[in-house]
Amino acid sequence: MLRSLFAGISGLRVNQTMLDVTGNNIANANTIGFKSSGVVFSDTLSQMLTGASAAGTNAGGTNPIQVGLGVQLAATRTNFLQGSNQTTGGPTDLMIQGDGFFVVRDGNEQLFTRAGAFNFDETGTLVNPTGKRVQGYAVDAAGNHTGGLIDITMDTSTLLPPVAPGVELTSYSIGSDGILRGVFSDGVQRNIAQVAIADFNNPLGLEKVGETSFRASANSGTPEFGVAREGTRGGIVAGSLEMSNVDLAAEFTNLILAQRGFQASSRVITTSDQVLEELVNIKR
Repeated sequence: MLRSLFAGISGLRVNQTMLDVTGNNIANANTIGFKSSGVVFSDTLSQMLTGASAAGTNAGGTNPIQVGLGVQLAATRTNFLQGSNQTTGGPTDLMIQGDGFFVVRDGNEQLFTRAGAFNFDETGTLVNPTGKRVQGYAVDAAGNHTGGLIDITMDTSTLLPPVAPGVELTSYSIGSDGILRGVFSDGVQRNIAQVAIADFNNPLGLEKVGETSFRASANSGTPEFGVAREGTRGGIVAGSLEMSNVDLAAEFTNLILAQRGFQASSRVITTSDQVLEELVNIKR
């Protein structure tokens, strides 16, 4: 059977994948915190027709003669470039300016996201739109985070020093350091909690799990937890959301490339079929 026939089939397969990835990017052009993806192609094994030979006394060396056997999908790569800033004014809408991910808890599993559209639920717990609990740290009066990761809540009963009886929380805000600060009826501003930010040695190794969230994988490295502006982690912009980083001009160009690649591979299959037909008709 003709090698070109199977090479054309492999071209159809990978260009269809490119269409799928590009279509998903375009569909999420307005998704908060979405990171676009791209595809990387590579050739498959090449069939050796004649091996290389070294130069001799009376003749020069010869190069190998090989015929390629098609194309394959080498990787899909997530683009973690910063998305644009959409100002909302919402006190719990957060955006990371720089590297890092918000940490949310789904049951016993930790997930990571760049989408900071958070709000407080009826229990006073900071959650994302799907109810996953935003993780952070307890903080002392000096603003130092202590202990391990906890759910961020408006519970003021655990503050140190304790709040006097009858003193109530009147308003709150989240600063660029990620600290949730409350203003109380006695006129004192107190630190309640601090938003955690995770970083990875290889963010490209993260696994997408839907709802604009990621999961650590074997090649992403273990998450390194901290707070805003600590190490390589970016700062937090309150009252803003990070929009999708999809570049529509580039995506529509990729759409054309994938379409033409698919058409060209289809033509290879058609031509190979015509050659096979001629071979079958030789006996007539």
